[in-house]
Amino acid sequence: MKFTKYHALGNDYLVLDPADYNGAIPTEAQIKRICHRNYGVGSDGILFGPGKAPGCDFSLRIFNPDGTEAEKSGNGLRIFSRYLWDAGMVSDKPFTILTAGGPVITRIHENGQSVTVEMGKVSFDSTKIPVSGPSREVLNETITVSGKTLNYCSATIGNPHTVVICNDISEEMARQFGPLIERDRRFPNRTNVQFMKVLDRESIQLEIWERGAGYTLASGSSSCAAAAVAYRLGLCDSHIKVKMPGGVIDITIGKDFSILMKGPVIRICEGTLFEEAFN
Repeated sequence: MKFTKYHALGNDYLVLDPADYNGAIPTEAQIKRICHRNYGVGSDGILFGPGKAPGCDFSLRIFNPDGTEAEKSGNGLRIFSRYLWDAGMVSDKPFTILTAGGPVITRIHENGQSVTVEMGKVSFDSTKIPVSGPSREVLNETITVSGKTLNYCSATIGNPHTVVICNDISEEMARQFGPLIERDRRFPNRTNVQFMKVLDRESIQLEIWERGAGYTLASGSSSCAAAAVAYRLGLCDSHIKVKMPGGVIDITIGKDFSILMKGPVIRICEGTLFEEAFN
C-alpha cells in the first residue's frame, strides 16, 4: 500500500490515492491497523481520494482510526488540498472538494505551505447536528458526566460538535470527559468535543477530543465550530484565532455563519506499507 503522510498542526493524516488501489476502499480492519501507532504507520485518520464528483472538481472520503467514516475534517481538507497541489492536480486558483459533510471551496497559498478552505455554514439546529429532544438551537445547555455538570453548546458544519465552555482547560480534562460526552445518548451520531476557554475578543483556546480518534493536538472543523459558538454567544468578534496545543488556525465568520478557515500544512513522507503488516 502506497501512502503520503502530512500533518496540520500535529493532526496527522495519510493520503491513499484510489488510483493506487484500483478504487478498492480499505476495510475497517485495515484502517485500524494502518492508523495504529505501533503496528501500522500511525495517523489520526485516512484521506481516501481523489475521486470524481458531479458538480465538484474532486471528492474525498475521510476515515477515523477506529474505522468509522467522518463527514468532514478541516485539517484533513487542508492536507488533501496540499496533496493535490504536490501531485500537480491543482494550481493556486480555487477548486472544489465534495465530502460526506458537503462541498467546500479551497485555495493554496505560499507554495503549498498554507491553505484556505470555505468550510460551509455552521448550524446550531438540533435536528441537523443531531441532538435528541425537541427542535431547538442547542445553546447554553448542561450535561453531567462523572458527577460534574458542564455547560455546552452544540453545532454542525457537516459533522457534529459539542463545545464545553470552561474557565480553565487541560489535556487531562479532554481525556477524562471527552469520551463520555462523545458517546452520550443525546448525540445519536456521537460528537466531537471541544473544551473552550475564551481568551479575549479575538482568540480562544481549545483542548479537543475527536470522535473516532481520541485526544488530538488540533482540529480544523473543531476550530470552526468552537469559534462559531464564541461568536454566536457574543463572546468574540468575527475574526478569531483558535489556539490549540498543535498551533493556531485563523477563522473568519460571516453574518450567515459561513466559515473561512486558514492554516498551515506540512508534508512529512511517502512510503509503502507491506502486506505482512496486516498479519
